[in-house]
Amino acid sequence: MEIFTDYLIFLLKVFTIALAITIPLLIVIGSSKSKSQAKGKLSITNLSDKFEEMGNAVKGSVMNPKELKKFNKEISKDKKKKAKDKDKDNETDSVFVLNFKGDIQASEVEKLKQEVNAILLSDTECKEVVIRVESGGGSAYAYGLCAAELKRLVDNDINLTVCIDKVAASGGYLMSCVATKIIAAPWAIVGSIGVIAQLPNFHRLLKKNSIDFEMHTAGAFKRTLTTLGENTDEGREKFKSDLEDLHLIFKNFVKEQRPQVDTEIVATGETWQGEDAVKVGLVDSLETSDNYLVSLSKGAKLFEIEFLEKKNLTERFAISMQIVIEKSLIKFYDLINKDRFS
Repeated sequence: MEIFTDYLIFLLKVFTIALAITIPLLIVIGSSKSKSQAKGKLSITNLSDKFEEMGNAVKGSVMNPKELKKFNKEISKDKKKKAKDKDKDNETDSVFVLNFKGDIQASEVEKLKQEVNAILLSDTECKEVVIRVESGGGSAYAYGLCAAELKRLVDNDINLTVCIDKVAASGGYLMSCVATKIIAAPWAIVGSIGVIAQLPNFHRLLKKNSIDFEMHTAGAFKRTLTTLGENTDEGREKFKSDLEDLHLIFKNFVKEQRPQVDTEIVATGETWQGEDAVKVGLVDSLETSDNYLVSLSKGAKLFEIEFLEKKNLTERFAISMQIVIEKSLIKFYDLINKDRFS
């Protein structure tokens, strides 16, 4: 056991030294390359063809060799016919599919903006835009911008459908409620129409250690609460008042976008699921995004659009480190809870 512990400590030391050498190097390389690199590019996937190929693969797997040969000939003939009959294919309605995975700062808002730009600039007949949203919320201002970007589609008379498979709460629901239609999986979490702010205060710790902290402001409420200085009751009341004002804006925005929602019932900060979410008007129907898209593909051409940002070496390294840390935490959580539900 002692050898194992010593080995772990050795590995941590090696890892720390490697980071100390690698990070400055990556920053230098990344900064030198970032100026010359393009911001990113659009990736467009024909989901209709992808769904068709998946169905054909399963269908062909249960056939005998003779049937499979005939089936493959029919598929080949059908593809040639579609290639020749381009005019008829162009008459098919187009549906564009987007994906948004949110964090606290809604950092994918730039990606979302570029995807919306691409759709509006394409000047194509668009039956509908479907966006799969997954977010537990975050900065009200950042998610307000996400909502504004999606609202551009609605303002241009494009039907917007938001699909929620796991969670769209707080800021995630703020951006979702602008949609023409909201669909959620039966166990998806929606709502959390509320505002929260919290911060530690180290004033007593500093005071105990005879450390002075000075903060000078121009304007009575330039800073209401601080983490290092002594907070006042007046500052606390102003801080709470600002939160209430932001909550009211949130409530009014939801009411404006979805008049059928009674904000006095749903704007308590609570979350809702399944039929309960439908009853209070937060979502329109229950269905997984895949089920909805597969059904759409039977009468329309589906195209998934994704704006891929080019990452420099530093950013790629940071993302890799984030993934490693997240996976390690998940594995640790699974390890300590492995017998919890057995």
